[in-house]
Amino acid sequence: MNQTCFKPICLLIFACCYLPFLSVFAQHKAAKPPTTFEFVGLQQVSEFYIDNEADPLIKWAVNQLLDDIHTITGRRPTLSQVKQMPADGVLIGQLNDDIVQHANLPRDQHQGLRGKWEHFTFNLGAKNLLIVGSDVRGTVYGVFELAERLGVSPWQWWADVTPTPQKILTVDFADIQTIQGPSVQYRGVFLNDEGWGLRPWSARTFDPNSGNIGPRTYEKIFQLLLRLKANSIWPAMHPGTNGFFTVDGNPAMAAKYHIVVGSSHAEPMLRNNVAEWDHDKFGDYNYFKNRAKLDEYWRQRINDVKKSDVHTIVTLGMRGVHDSKMEGAKSDADSIAILREILASQRTMLSTTLEKPITDIPQVFIPYKEVLPLYDGGLQVPEDVTLMWTDDNYGYIRRFSEGAELQRPGGSGVYYHLSYWGRPHDYLWLSTTQPGLIWYEMTRAYANGANKIWIANVGDIKPAEYTTEFFLDLAWNIDGISAENIATHLSNWAAREFGDAVAEEVSAIMSEYYRLAMLRKPEYMGWSQTEPTTKTQISEFSDIEAETRISAYHRLTQQVAKLSKRIPHHRQSAWFELVAYPVQAAAAMNNKFLYQQLLANSASPTQREVYKQAALQAYTQIQQLTEHYNQLEQGKWQYMMSMAPRNLPVFHAPTFDFVKSATEQTIDKSQTVYLDAKEYARHSQQPKVQWQSVQGLGYSNAAMTLSPFKIEYFEQQQPWLEYDINIKAPGEYQLELRFLPTHANDVNHQVSVVINGKALSSSKLNTQGRSEEWKTNILRNSQNLGLAFTVKQPGLHTIRLAFNQTGIVLDQLAIYPASQRPFYEIPAAQ
Repeated sequence: MNQTCFKPICLLIFACCYLPFLSVFAQHKAAKPPTTFEFVGLQQVSEFYIDNEADPLIKWAVNQLLDDIHTITGRRPTLSQVKQMPADGVLIGQLNDDIVQHANLPRDQHQGLRGKWEHFTFNLGAKNLLIVGSDVRGTVYGVFELAERLGVSPWQWWADVTPTPQKILTVDFADIQTIQGPSVQYRGVFLNDEGWGLRPWSARTFDPNSGNIGPRTYEKIFQLLLRLKANSIWPAMHPGTNGFFTVDGNPAMAAKYHIVVGSSHAEPMLRNNVAEWDHDKFGDYNYFKNRAKLDEYWRQRINDVKKSDVHTIVTLGMRGVHDSKMEGAKSDADSIAILREILASQRTMLSTTLEKPITDIPQVFIPYKEVLPLYDGGLQVPEDVTLMWTDDNYGYIRRFSEGAELQRPGGSGVYYHLSYWGRPHDYLWLSTTQPGLIWYEMTRAYANGANKIWIANVGDIKPAEYTTEFFLDLAWNIDGISAENIATHLSNWAAREFGDAVAEEVSAIMSEYYRLAMLRKPEYMGWSQTEPTTKTQISEFSDIEAETRISAYHRLTQQVAKLSKRIPHHRQSAWFELVAYPVQAAAAMNNKFLYQQLLANSASPTQREVYKQAALQAYTQIQQLTEHYNQLEQGKWQYMMSMAPRNLPVFHAPTFDFVKSATEQTIDKSQTVYLDAKEYARHSQQPKVQWQSVQGLGYSNAAMTLSPFKIEYFEQQQPWLEYDINIKAPGEYQLELRFLPTHANDVNHQVSVVINGKALSSSKLNTQGRSEEWKTNILRNSQNLGLAFTVKQPGLHTIRLAFNQTGIVLDQLAIYPASQRPFYEIPAAQ
């Protein structure tokens, strides 16, 4: 055969035979697993299935999800309890349910869930979706993860974030982590100082039959916690609130929702002393001379717990009846000795009463306030007990696990404040803790082993919605928020609550709201203190700074007013509660005091009258905003918002009796240099640590620290940052360094300063106890270090700052003539 003819024929035959195979292969290769699931379509609604013997909490959660779907679409899927999974639909259950055992859950997911604490997974098939949890709470968290991805906010009830209507409801599962589980084992909130919001609202509006905080209110709180993937609570315990275990229905409600009940640092053995300790009946709350009565008092509560189905974490130790020092001790040595006896007695009592090995009973010891020096002074806490470190009440954690503490079987945790009553000043009104600070301190704690229990003091819950969620999101997934995407978390929250179209603008508003409060919280604008309570006075802001701050808040309120018109009608209440009220009220509080200051310093009668009216108007605006808050949703939140918690002087109407402040100074800009810490010229290169800018932290919104955050000391080669400064004239100058007032275990944070290669200073940064310096630092969120130096030649000068350990946070720098008084604020981003 002619070969020139054969080749085309062979190719033709090959093509005719092979191309169909190629087509089939291409189709097979192109087929990909589905990534989206349609819950409600134009023609059909997916059916839901749970096991015949499903736990009641899982059944409740699934019904909540179906109610959410009905709210969104107007159509409610059916729910069936079955033994076997049909081919189509949504199956929800825990791993050991029979219905799940018969489902085709992939082996890796099956193994990834077995024996795990509160884990869940999504598995998407061609026509079905499996939501499987390792246990009951894990399954419930999976249900509410789906609800959130359907567009339902965890704050649907608590902040009136009504879901947006949709006809078709689908979810894309492409970006969902295969198996999810918590970073921290126990995660929850402490309801505290609730006398101005939560209790009056519950007693007079939501549950007037109880006249207090009872099971109906706790039910709503527990439902919120589950939607936020939390599992623990320290119940309300302020004077006037009934003890949690003394109210019929409270423990049963906690058991129903699988919420773990604990108690605060002042409430050992699950006793609410404020409501339960009767001095007339029991005598002094003094273990030195009233041991038998106290032991019996504690034993009765543990007996109550034994008879209930509620799960608990027991706080050990002893302080005063309320938030005070232990009675009867004459010295720290006395306190340590008696605490050893108390701990031994309490643990024996727990083991014998509950009839369990003591290591099977979750316990915590909380070295809060005066108790920390006792622990550091030699108090031995049993290894299986969780050490629960605390912040200094203002967001800066006082102690972290180190050395042998990291090996304790009981591990460690953190009690953290997002709300506080006490000296030097309360912040019970608005929730303004900077998310960057929450992220830094809690991530730092986690890096040093605190993964057993996190509890946030959230006051009355409202208006701490976002900061509470941020805290609990970190506890659920410590890697879910990084130093670089803190603002992304805020933007995603804004998108969920108010829609993608306004998310970035809302995020920018709230970021600046938190930054301005980082400089000075609204509650501190009177420059007064409490315990003892002092009168308000003129701020430390210069008049120029006051006007700048007024303008900054004015821009925020204008942006809020502008955005309000773009918020859908069904989200207007949520908008007011979550954004408009806190921003506008904070602005008004600032205006009230800053206009009083400008009036006091003005010589013009006409201008003084303008300032007076502006201050009065600001006070009136706070009244009006608060009244509107309490009338929202047909009075749903009546008595929830108070504009004057504890009626401290900062909340009073303006009086215009301020004395004129010091002569206003001017800035010689030609000789003044302001820098944010991130504007360094050079930095050290070391294998163990790297320099890290934390988004949304500090006055600069980008403070610098060392990463990773595990405690590390540097004796020889200290990490450093170097700055180039152009000084135009010779003379005497002041270098001002601004750090966040973070704490070191040994109170030994230190910075070494070198200028032009010559050592200038090696300075310690930490304060101890509740010193006046500490009070100043936490009220302004800054520890300022001023150093004098001489410039002989103008031109470029190099400043090197070296740190002796991790945990130090540099925010800003300033250089100015020695004769110039420091300003309150170093302007950001000059």
